[in-house]
Amino acid sequence: MAKGQVHAIRAALDKNGYSRTKILGYSAKFASSFYGPFRNACASAPRFANRSSYQLDYQGSRKALQEIADDIKEGADTVMVKPALAYLDVIREAKEKFAFPLAAYNVSAEYVLVKLGAREGLFSERKMVSEIISSIKRAGADYIITYHAKDIAKWLKEN
Repeated sequence: MAKGQVHAIRAALDKNGYSRTKILGYSAKFASSFYGPFRNACASAPRFANRSSYQLDYQGSRKALQEIADDIKEGADTVMVKPALAYLDVIREAKEKFAFPLAAYNVSAEYVLVKLGAREGLFSERKMVSEIISSIKRAGADYIITYHAKDIAKWLKEN
């Protein structure tokens, strides 16, 4: 998320003989409440100030698209939108505008909401996860990073 970060990483890798090492740009990371469960679990919530100085305002997409463009220009091999579910529109816009490898990060609160709802019997966890992952893919994500990965792998083995 820091200006020039991807460029600095690319230059250091290239200089040290790692020119084939891929870089995933943390391109569009929004200042989101969806990180809450993870931050609470590892006690990483800010004790002072907040992360809004280097994370994007959740109300707009223009800055996100600019950050993605910057990371591509600086040498990222893949760009990312985080969180995924509340930003499907940004994923779609980015994929259409850049036609570039795109990852989406399905974060902790997105995961916890599904787990809690399924535990309370409100819906089928498997069906809900399938719908969420499908929507992220349909929006344009080439890669999906998700806490649901182990469950998905287990369900795929069962088929």
